[in-house]
Amino acid sequence: MAIQLKDSKALWTSCQQYFKQNVEADVYDRIFANIEFGKYVVAERKLVLKLPSEYIYEQLENNYLNVLRVAIYNTFGKINVDWDIVVVKEQDGAKGKNLVVASPEASVPFDLNPHDNEIPATHLSQQQTLPQIDPQLSPQQTFRTFVEGDSNKLSRSVGMNVAEHPNSTQFNPMFIFGPSGCGKTHLVNAIGNRCHELYAQKRVLYVSARTFQAQYVTAMQQGKINDFIAFYQTIDMLIVDDVQEWMKATSTQDTFFHIFNHLHRNNRRIILVSDRAPVELEGMNKRLVTRFACGIMAEMEKPNYQLCFDILKRKIARDGLNIPEDVLQFIAQTANGSIRELEGVVNSLLVYSITYNCNIDMKLVERVVKRAVKIDDMPLTVDDILDRVCRTYEVTPNAVKGRSRKKELVVPRQLTMYLANKYTNIPVTRIGKLIGSRDHSTVIHSISKIEETLTNDKSFAMTVKKIVDALKIKS
Repeated sequence: MAIQLKDSKALWTSCQQYFKQNVEADVYDRIFANIEFGKYVVAERKLVLKLPSEYIYEQLENNYLNVLRVAIYNTFGKINVDWDIVVVKEQDGAKGKNLVVASPEASVPFDLNPHDNEIPATHLSQQQTLPQIDPQLSPQQTFRTFVEGDSNKLSRSVGMNVAEHPNSTQFNPMFIFGPSGCGKTHLVNAIGNRCHELYAQKRVLYVSARTFQAQYVTAMQQGKINDFIAFYQTIDMLIVDDVQEWMKATSTQDTFFHIFNHLHRNNRRIILVSDRAPVELEGMNKRLVTRFACGIMAEMEKPNYQLCFDILKRKIARDGLNIPEDVLQFIAQTANGSIRELEGVVNSLLVYSITYNCNIDMKLVERVVKRAVKIDDMPLTVDDILDRVCRTYEVTPNAVKGRSRKKELVVPRQLTMYLANKYTNIPVTRIGKLIGSRDHSTVIHSISKIEETLTNDKSFAMTVKKIVDALKIKS
């Protein structure tokens, strides 16, 4: 039976009753009570709802879209058309009047019959068991082979929690970032392997951003994009490595945005890996960056000397090698804080010792290191210092170089000037120019201010020491 215009508002009242019965009271008061019936366009069979803010729209899209669609289907029937959510904002200078502005993502094209498209929460028990998939994980990269240190302790702890409690909504998504060679890929494989070990029925998948993009292009060319999206929407734990490779791939970003939203609002696990923080992903769609940062951001730093040494000891024990401790110390000191370089040196030593039937000693190590490791003998620059300080304080270089006098920017700015003066041969006038075109008196004042703070604030002194250690500066 066709819905009459006079009945549509009454049907929306029924929807509100459904919301009250199926969501928590505070969720209803905060979200659903603020949804107003706009109109039902009979000719177009379109339901228009009014929302008071972008926040309400985002909450619906990310967390409660399934509740909304089931309620609409149960009351309005199978209308099989797009419906629009329009955001209502108060018009400037016109108190009491509303300017209706359509959100660019407002139109949601799907069949409102929940049985045809997405299985609502109330029907999950009827879902057919999906076939097992190859998770594409490295079986060698587990928590048992992952060596913990100061640079990865937080990430490892959160990762273990995620692996052992995949149904929890805490820490979702998990965004892991850090420089190349710090163990990010090992950690996410360990998370996936642990989850798969504990929950064999979970569909866990590890994929590189490049592979995802290649699959997307192929699906587009073959006219199978719906199958591509549908497959990824069945994943229980999706791990995507090197997402920075999507920074210029607009179409790939748009497709992943919809996959992300589906997984997130259905409480599926999303783990993302990048060589930089979300805020530094230039060219990435802002709405996607916002979602990347809405869970937990776990930074991994290059391993320090002690962690490098511990990793080496674990590896040679596992491989049954006999390498003198002074040789291990030399490798740990020269590998530039890269786990990949550490492993490359040990593997090369093994091959050389077998091929030439010789002992692994310092002479052989020095020969191998020259070929396997790029020795960093470049002088320290102001940009090196600025980058490390910004990572520590979670701000951007451009913000530090700017004119803002906010404390969260002034301290990193002054600290960068202090470290540049202490650990480079660059004159203060040049340091000022490189950090926002400031004069030499500003640099001198900053140096004095930092020296004073170092004397009076032990916590700050510890932070500075960590920065110095990360830059491998010899005091």
